[in-house]
Amino acid sequence: MKGDIGVIGLAVMGQNLILNMNDHGFKVVAFNRTVSKVEEFLEGPAKDTNIIGATSLEDLVSKLESPRKIMLMVRAGDVVDAFINKLVPLLDKGDIIIDGGNSNYPDTNRRVAELEAKGLLFVGSGVSGGEEGARFGPSIMPGGSEAAWPVIKPIFQAISAKTAAGEPCCDWVGKNGAGHFVKMVHNGIEYGDMQLISEAYHFMKSGLELSHDEMQAILQEWNKTELDSYLVEITAEIIGYKDEDGQPLVEKILDTAGQKGTGKWTGINALDLGIPLTLITEAVFARCVSSMKEQRVEAESLFGKTIAKIDGDKKEWVDALRQALLASKIISYAQGFMLIREASEEFNWDLNYGNVALMWRGGCIIRSAFLGNIRDAYDTNPEIKFLGSDTYFKDILLSSMPAWRKVASKAMEIGLPMPTMTSALTFLDGYTTASLPANMIQAQRDYFGAHTYERIDQPRGQFFHTNWTGTGGNTASTTYDV
Repeated sequence: MKGDIGVIGLAVMGQNLILNMNDHGFKVVAFNRTVSKVEEFLEGPAKDTNIIGATSLEDLVSKLESPRKIMLMVRAGDVVDAFINKLVPLLDKGDIIIDGGNSNYPDTNRRVAELEAKGLLFVGSGVSGGEEGARFGPSIMPGGSEAAWPVIKPIFQAISAKTAAGEPCCDWVGKNGAGHFVKMVHNGIEYGDMQLISEAYHFMKSGLELSHDEMQAILQEWNKTELDSYLVEITAEIIGYKDEDGQPLVEKILDTAGQKGTGKWTGINALDLGIPLTLITEAVFARCVSSMKEQRVEAESLFGKTIAKIDGDKKEWVDALRQALLASKIISYAQGFMLIREASEEFNWDLNYGNVALMWRGGCIIRSAFLGNIRDAYDTNPEIKFLGSDTYFKDILLSSMPAWRKVASKAMEIGLPMPTMTSALTFLDGYTTASLPANMIQAQRDYFGAHTYERIDQPRGQFFHTNWTGTGGNTASTTYDV
């Protein structure tokens, strides 16, 4: 009996996905570039399963049912292209190659076009949930050649995480690189969530001077509220974890955060598409600042920097912080969906935003209780441009505003950096202000560069130029080409 699907790449994610597929009754053929790893896998974690090993790509292809389905779980970039180039001559029309790594979506666009021209199908699929998710149910975000979806759907939806109602956290996202784009934004929101929670931890530890036991208890309580999420849950466990000497392990970890690029890509695409993704880009920059450890140590001494203690009722401050965190988290997701919407319209992907929220409801790193509310918001109004306009989220943002401002103001006052929490508040202030000072910017641009401006007393789309100095001339920059 031949295999249902082949998987190339036996790092932790690849192995766990294969075991997950096997658990759900699918016969998987496993291959790794270092062939010895195949034997190790079959004699170790895959022992006594129906998983089949392959000794070469030719062997892998020969052991698969048609149409062949081959999933690459390898490092993004040139490695993916190298495997595709080796596989193409071995495959027949209608066979499917799936990239399950964190590839940049323009690469997926290119691969879809190249393989479809050769009669093959290509799927770029985001997979989120880490090792545990891959093993027991990840969030899966497939996009690419639409003809591939009916073929891979039974496998992907079987192995994916499920909501409480039993819905699979996997659905077709859209054509070309849509799946990898949505996964990229997922990772950007993940950056934002992690930074927001870290700022709340910093506020409690350095501002309120709470013990680790107190902070753990607070986070556990928060996880019973609208903040119920995977990241809040694991943060509580991290804070409570003791090293061998009985001290909190987290305080022995160097404060320099790494990154692999998806947060940066999210920020770059937001700039390209003109979407104010302020919170997520601040989260990326916060990691950049964290990497400057030696400079920060020197600068703290140079500036005599200290963080003042916060006075007042600690319980009141903790509740204010909870509200500020919740409101900021809503802005993070709202900005992420603004970016997804803009990309969908720009690239004609026709994405279903409620389905995206559903795919993130379970299995993935950013799974949160209120993703169900996001889905409801889009079910009620698929055209909603800003999630904060939905009644549920608007009510939370409005009721949290006093506490949010209180926390942000106090952080500024005592010198405690909260770049994402404060940028989220600033974004909402800007987004909800009908008249911004950008009129001055347009006047400045017209003054020094003759870039023209629109007038509030004239219809939109009419542009004007003023000879501000009397010596600058009346020709606008838009009317000539140099």
